[in-house]
Amino acid sequence: MKYTAVINGINVQAVYTEENVREIFLPLLGRLSAMQREKKRRLLVMLAAPPGAGKSTLADFLQALSRKKAGLAETGELCSAEKEILAQDTDITPITVIGMDGFHRRQEDLLSHTIIRDGEEIPLVRIKGAPVTFDLVRLTERIRRVRAGEECGWPEYSRLLHNPVEDALIVKGDIVLLEGNYLLLDREGWRELADFADYTIRITADEAMLKERLVERKIKSGTEDEAARRFVEFSDMANVRECLEYTKEADLCLALGQDGGYRVAGR
Repeated sequence: MKYTAVINGINVQAVYTEENVREIFLPLLGRLSAMQREKKRRLLVMLAAPPGAGKSTLADFLQALSRKKAGLAETGELCSAEKEILAQDTDITPITVIGMDGFHRRQEDLLSHTIIRDGEEIPLVRIKGAPVTFDLVRLTERIRRVRAGEECGWPEYSRLLHNPVEDALIVKGDIVLLEGNYLLLDREGWRELADFADYTIRITADEAMLKERLVERKIKSGTEDEAARRFVEFSDMANVRECLEYTKEADLCLALGQDGGYRVAGR
């Protein structure tokens, strides 16, 4: 199933297998819907994954799938598999997706502050995307409000502006899915975030595969091949390793394969 979305101002495309939709994604939405009905309050779900694992696109797809199943979105032209999946007798509550990227520290802040990396003092902007380049205090405060069921503003990151856009959307709905690299990070200050979640999901993947996906993404954004590889190796891969090595266990762990498909880890 082909899926196109706009993530942080960039058009992205993904292909999800019918098997993944039928055996993983739809049952997951059904499980979350049942949990929300049982708790009778807003459900907060956290989805964590290393850079390049497709978490933002997957979260957006789950939102679209939930809205289609709930009859709240145009279905358009459907293939036979999509018709079969949407016809399944599963009671789905539509989910609302938000991301932690809106809590990047502002570009001017990253340009004016430095950090020591490999014995060299460098501006934070050179490692933009690392945990230290996020405003953890603001993120924690806003997560607390979402978990409490408040209807509140939420920032989104624009890759075109290189900065967050404040209150780009208003958080509503009975099930909110928050996606980000470090939501399950087992590091001081970060590990407490998972305490706000009712359900957690993590994605794992091969490190070498993620590197190639990140280089490809950087090239598509207009960076030349050699420069893209240098940036990914210096900045992105440190974040990839941080996520792969220091992410807490989750209620559901998905492994991303070389073919772009997912499997439940342990199966």
